[in-house]
Amino acid sequence: MRILVFFDLPVETSQERAAYRSFRKFLIKSGFVMLQESVYSKIVLNNTVGEAIKENVRKHCAKNGLVQMLTVTERQFERMECVVGCVSGNVVDSDEKFVVL
Repeated sequence: MRILVFFDLPVETSQERAAYRSFRKFLIKSGFVMLQESVYSKIVLNNTVGEAIKENVRKHCAKNGLVQMLTVTERQFERMECVVGCVSGNVVDSDEKFVVL
């Protein structure tokens, strides 16, 4: 399964920009991969791990703005349709336990 994090954070003041950068860096350090600007995804093994990760995101999210999370199965994620543009192929984003590069 996957956890998708969508966020829209204000960046008008220097404090808001710092909170935005801090949250984005937290997501990346936590293993989230950017799907598009302000949309990040992470593969999780099961619902228990997913709930722990979502709780961690809740603790580190910015105080202002909008942060949303959605849990989808791998099958649902695979059915995502790319309407315009193309998906970047240089990101390793697989649910396999062992990836050979």
